Amino acid sequence: MGALQKQLAESEQDQADASGALRASERAISDINRELADLARRNGDAENELRVLGSAAAQLEAAIDEQQIALGKLLAQRYRQGHAPLLRLLLSGEDPNRVARQLHYYGYIARAQAGLLEELRSNLERQQDLESKAAQARADLAKIERSRVTHKQQLEKEHLTRLQALALISKEVDAQRREIGDLQRDEARLAELLERIEKIIASRPKAPPPRRDQERGQRPPRHEIDAFGQFKGKLNLPVQGELAHRFGSPRPGGGTVWKGLFIQADSGQGVQAIAPGRVVFADWLRGFGNLMIVDHGENYMSLYGNNETLYKQVGEAVARGERLAAVGNSGGNTSSGLYFEMRHRGKPFDPMGWLNSK
Repeated sequence: MGALQKQLAESEQDQADASGALRASERAISDINRELADLARRNGDAENELRVLGSAAAQLEAAIDEQQIALGKLLAQRYRQGHAPLLRLLLSGEDPNRVARQLHYYGYIARAQAGLLEELRSNLERQQDLESKAAQARADLAKIERSRVTHKQQLEKEHLTRLQALALISKEVDAQRREIGDLQRDEARLAELLERIEKIIASRPKAPPPRRDQERGQRPPRHEIDAFGQFKGKLNLPVQGELAHRFGSPRPGGGTVWKGLFIQADSGQGVQAIAPGRVVFADWLRGFGNLMIVDHGENYMSLYGNNETLYKQVGEAVARGERLAAVGNSGGNTSSGLYFEMRHRGKPFDPMGWLNSK
């Protein structure tokens, strides 16, 4: 997948134009938000570990207290018996059976004392280990918090940079939206990108055919189980919101139509994968902002554009319903929402026919 990622990274060649600053800032915002999400996950893991360590330490401390009390009782009993109870017992001339019972009792006391001492030593060592791990967990939490503060400061700076870039190119962006030629160039750029992706995917080694024993078995091959066609009529929209533009409806200015859906939604809202697949593109593309493309096999792909944050990277496998991105208005859009397309063999088709009607 490294070669695939390298080739896809070369897809955007027009970095010297006026939208270069916007591209850089929106990429940075996506990267920082992804890192903040990872820091939040790590913070949760560290806090959970600290809670587990605290609970274990409390239980261990209670066990140590009980062992110290029991050991104290045994030591007090041994003290009351004197320094040489065994020797006095052997020389007492008492009934041998009684002497044997007493010797067995003294042996039990000695073994119990030795066992308690060994358990206490082991628990004290474990207590020291727990204290060391808890100290490390607290240090990790402090480090994560410092990193979160730094990343938030960087995010604020990048948001300001993005606003400045938008202000500088706002007139150009507005003009481009009204120009059919620019919309067509954006669509051509996307079509070219998808064609390159399909060639790269086609060049990868094919999975070996199923063995004869697999063919005779009850369970069909994996690629048949996960066939994308099984999801027709069962898909959910990748984000909840208002359908502002539908497939095939005219775009502003006329001359071209929407090749997908535009779903108005609040910034930061999670964007979910419509089906299992693998990420084949996760970068900024002019006209589509922070764009993610997922390959579902059988020449089907889903596209998610105008995101604020891309949480997945090229090569990562995704499950149905897994969070891919966060809604935004990247690419110079004035309203927050998700641009969503479905394609087969590179050709866009209406996603509405594949959605769950319930």
